[in-house]
Amino acid sequence: MIRVLLVDDQELVRAGLRGILREGFGFQIVGECADGDEALAAVVDARPDIVLMDVRMRRVGGVAATRHLHDIRPDLPVLALTTFDDDEALAGMLRAGAAGFVLKGVPAEELHRAVRTVAAGDAWLDPSVTSRVLAVYRSAPNPRGANPELDQLTERERHVLSLIGQGRTNTEIAEQLYIGEGTVKTHVNHVFTKLGLRDRAAAVVFAYDNDLVRPGH
Repeated sequence: MIRVLLVDDQELVRAGLRGILREGFGFQIVGECADGDEALAAVVDARPDIVLMDVRMRRVGGVAATRHLHDIRPDLPVLALTTFDDDEALAGMLRAGAAGFVLKGVPAEELHRAVRTVAAGDAWLDPSVTSRVLAVYRSAPNPRGANPELDQLTERERHVLSLIGQGRTNTEIAEQLYIGEGTVKTHVNHVFTKLGLRDRAAAVVFAYDNDLVRPGH
């Protein structure tokens, strides 16, 4: 059962999410917040596996709330949720530490997949807006810090990075490369360490930046 904390300032939206993320599908809503400033205390009390965070809220928005959560719980994944094709805000969520984003209005099955994927430690970037959001993300001065050269990676590590950039999970990478999932995790850890990447979302951005995967792949 995946424990989900909902953060959205619209009760109607939260009610809809409760209906989609039901226990029958393997989800448990362990807390709800109407604003980003409530999320910090709720994380301590509810002990969620993932936070589903609205981008636009009246007082403390998703970017600020995600940044604060990442400071105190860097291991807790945040999935951004928005009704807007707001590229700047979604890019801000990535910079703040979100593991990805999904647009409101997607089919229930896609939201299920997004929540499961991010809760498992992978990234989820909605393909309909990813290329635009990454363009905004890259426009910020030095968004990732240092920009190491790809030649630090072995050929296999480069291949693993390209598959991460395509949104593949560790299990899918293992199946495609005919290697064990433990071996994939080792390669992923090496990639993160060599390139100074914070998480899989940052790895997706790096893969796009360095033409290991093209927008719309």
